[in-house]
Amino acid sequence: MNSRGSPAVSWTLLFLVSTSTIGGVAGSYISPRASRATITPAVPVVAPRATESFTAVSDCHQHGSSVFCLYGTTELQVVVPATATSDLPATYTDCHSHGTESFCVGPDGSDVQVLGLESEESASGEEEAASETSSSGENCHFHAGVEHCVGGGESESSAAVSCSRRDRDYNIPLRIGLLFAVLVTSLIGAVGPILLKPVLPEKLHLVFIVLKQFGTGVIIATAFVHLYTHAYLMFTNECLGELSYEATTSAVVMAGIFIAFIIEYTSHRVARKFLTRTHYNDDVVSVMVLEAGIIFHSILVGLTLVVAGDSVFITLFIVIVFHQAFEGLALGTRIASIPSTIANNNNNTTISHDSSENALNSPKPAVGEPASNSTISSESTAQGQSVLPLAKKLMMAGAFAITTPIGMAIGIGVLQRFNGNDPSTIIAIGTLDAFSAGILIWVGVVEMWAGDWLAGGELANSGFLVTATAGVGLVAGMVLMSFLGKWA
Repeated sequence: MNSRGSPAVSWTLLFLVSTSTIGGVAGSYISPRASRATITPAVPVVAPRATESFTAVSDCHQHGSSVFCLYGTTELQVVVPATATSDLPATYTDCHSHGTESFCVGPDGSDVQVLGLESEESASGEEEAASETSSSGENCHFHAGVEHCVGGGESESSAAVSCSRRDRDYNIPLRIGLLFAVLVTSLIGAVGPILLKPVLPEKLHLVFIVLKQFGTGVIIATAFVHLYTHAYLMFTNECLGELSYEATTSAVVMAGIFIAFIIEYTSHRVARKFLTRTHYNDDVVSVMVLEAGIIFHSILVGLTLVVAGDSVFITLFIVIVFHQAFEGLALGTRIASIPSTIANNNNNTTISHDSSENALNSPKPAVGEPASNSTISSESTAQGQSVLPLAKKLMMAGAFAITTPIGMAIGIGVLQRFNGNDPSTIIAIGTLDAFSAGILIWVGVVEMWAGDWLAGGELANSGFLVTATAGVGLVAGMVLMSFLGKWA
């Protein structure tokens, strides 16, 4: 009776232990993804990499007919002739590599192959292959330090997903040097329009209008193609599991839109009630909200660049340089459009840096009528009141320029510990990306796009030439920034 019941009891206990173990693993994530393969958060068995210290293996011993030796604390199999196992040496020395294979020399001078040790050449080859199209049709690239693969189908190798940190090759001196290149590029993109606007001849102010609309397209594409898409990829990462609320990405984006609206609405109401302001201060608030959204995700841009492996770092760096130049141009043109001072002139307050731009877009006033677009009643402002001085404009541009290098510096500091597949890291990056996307959607679509093209905007009643060229600039910004989204 006992002998027959024992197998049943054993199978029951095995089932209970397996169920509790699976439940414990799934409980560490938000919810297990039922339609995907099993997630393995535990550290996988990874072959150690051969380094300069790989000169010998010791404490050689047998397990059955196989021979194993120790390299540090790692047990490696050594291929020796069957006749040599009877007189097994304790140590093999003069270890070296031939291509992707590793060998050590026995006491008799013969080479023996060491299995389970990854050579430097094979390691770099595997990392290069991870960034290129594989035989299964997968194309892998990085999003905020997380390797993302598209194309191809499910394969046997993807049956278990590894979420542990993966060692990569990082050229730290190169990253430190290119940090300054990103800083200079960002500074040129943001400061250039601010310095160009006051000295630009009146006939060429159409160029500035086109640049502004190009910047609008860049901001809109950044919000949708870069940030929204990246946030979605974070929240659908297999290492996070399946979210119990599937619309998490859209909900966070909506929260970003709402917060941006609340900030602008409240700021405008407070300014109009307690302060003597012109309508140009509304533009100051809008630009500040725009810069806040850009700064949030610029930190992540720097982190994304640094934590990517060397196999894709240079490509990603080139893309980020263009990304920073375009985004700096978008912000700089908006900052430059805000007048620096308002000077009183014969009971009419003339707004500096803006009359020539309005002249391109607005009909000429009749004789004896006030120029509504170029002047404001002196009753609304004190003589010589500053709207946004040049020094503050340059400070805003400088704040944008340093954020991505700061993100790079943070990335360099945590390079040897960063794990883009850690659930807490995924949630943090996904939330910041989605929130920044919401802010930029509000500013890009409502304040910039609709604000320029609809009622009261500088392009609402513009002529055909101005409208057409501005439209080309808008579409060009969207297209170019969306194109960069293939790599970053």
